[in-house]
Amino acid sequence: MILDKFSLNGKVALVTGSNTGLGQGICRAYAEAGAMVIGVSRRPSTETKEMLGESFHNVLADLSSLEVIPEIIKEALDKFGRIDILVNNAGIIKRQDSLEFSEENWDSVLNVNLKTVFFLTQAVARQFVKQGTGGKVINIASMLSFQGGIRVPSYTASKSAVKGITMTLANEWAKYNINVNGIAPGYMATNNTEQLRQDGERSSDILSRIPAGRWGTPEDLEGAAVFLASSASDYVNGFTVAVDGGWLAR
Repeated sequence: MILDKFSLNGKVALVTGSNTGLGQGICRAYAEAGAMVIGVSRRPSTETKEMLGESFHNVLADLSSLEVIPEIIKEALDKFGRIDILVNNAGIIKRQDSLEFSEENWDSVLNVNLKTVFFLTQAVARQFVKQGTGGKVINIASMLSFQGGIRVPSYTASKSAVKGITMTLANEWAKYNINVNGIAPGYMATNNTEQLRQDGERSSDILSRIPAGRWGTPEDLEGAAVFLASSASDYVNGFTVAVDGGWLAR
């Protein structure tokens, strides 16, 4: 049955940025699809844990440093014995005019949004190879993987690069039965967009370009996240899916 291909029964998913927003929504979707979920967050994912119960385990880690990666992998394996799915969702954004943009704002964003994403993915992929059963990687990209944005040069650079490494890792790891894909959320009502949504002029400009006529929600991302984590997407590799209410088509 076709719906069976979307089941995540018996799978273990590792999702970064699990305490709120899109990451929390993806954790919920995976649990509902049958997976056990390891959520990685800098602050306790208390609400996510209350929502998902024993199907969810929280690992506390600051993803601005690579030093936490071995401990994340170890704790995930100690808890559930394997990893089948990785979602690189955690990310930060700094807003500043490009003429004044600081080195600190550049480095902090690139470290979390790109450097840690690559090396965590590398560590998980090594585990996939060791297990011998393949795996799924979903990188959370952005509309700014396709466009330039305003006052967010380091974020744009990081998300453009995430789209790029999604393709190169898909090229290299397909032979191991590892699928690497991305999701580019449109303008979502999350913590990262709070400043934009509070700016009446910018919010109005953004909404006027979205054919769907509204900001997206975490629930809007769940279908794509489950699809790319499931066997239904076994022949999808290296592609970044826009979930944007039609923004890029406008």
